[in-house]
Amino acid sequence: QVQLVQSGGGLAQAGGSLRLSCTDSGPTSGRHDMGWFRQGPGRHAPGQEREFVAAITWSDITAYADSVKGRFFISRDAAGKTVTLQMNSLKPEDTAVYYCAAKWGSNDYNYWGQGTQVTVAA
Repeated sequence: QVQLVQSGGGLAQAGGSLRLSCTDSGPTSGRHDMGWFRQGPGRHAPGQEREFVAAITWSDITAYADSVKGRFFISRDAAGKTVTLQMNSLKPEDTAVYYCAAKWGSNDYNYWGQGTQVTVAA
């Protein structure tokens, strides 16, 4: 089973940087496809989907939403168990709760972290 534990985030000024980490603390071995999603203020009603931010495959191929391309960078540690999202040149519209997610035995993201608040002040 996959158990995702998030850390990092917090408050930053516009133009600043923050880092989020997500560690798979579960007993599974191997490298999973993992991603980061976010849910902005006022978007917690049923049916309001979390917004895709970035993803990294088991073979370390990365993908980014257009809104963060060139500012955010996703990476994985050598052990394959921790994925980091480095967020640079932050904007107030990046304010959201950020969730990491993993695919295990599924084509969809089926395991989620607990969520981490990121707030960017203008």
